[in-house]
Amino acid sequence: MELGNISQPVYGPGPVAPETSTPLLVIMVHGFLQLVQPNDPPIAGTPVLCCLSFFLSQLLIYELGFLVCAAIGLLFIILVPLVGCCFCCCRL
Repeated sequence: MELGNISQPVYGPGPVAPETSTPLLVIMVHGFLQLVQPNDPPIAGTPVLCCLSFFLSQLLIYELGFLVCAAIGLLFIILVPLVGCCFCCCRL
């Protein structure tokens, strides 16, 4: 098994959809993941103290899509029951 250069990995264009019985669903999931996280992951060598903040900012940029999705999900989890309660209890 060839490991390649571990210290400087080369990232490809992304995962290839496997052959399944539901290709449309697989294409939709891969499209969503490519939309949410289009960037390559930051390379974590041995960050020194001055470069740690730069590495963390790169990591936040890398995870920004998932953070936005999580924030929207939490907003819906809080707002949907609240609006439903207002419609049920406060009908005019």
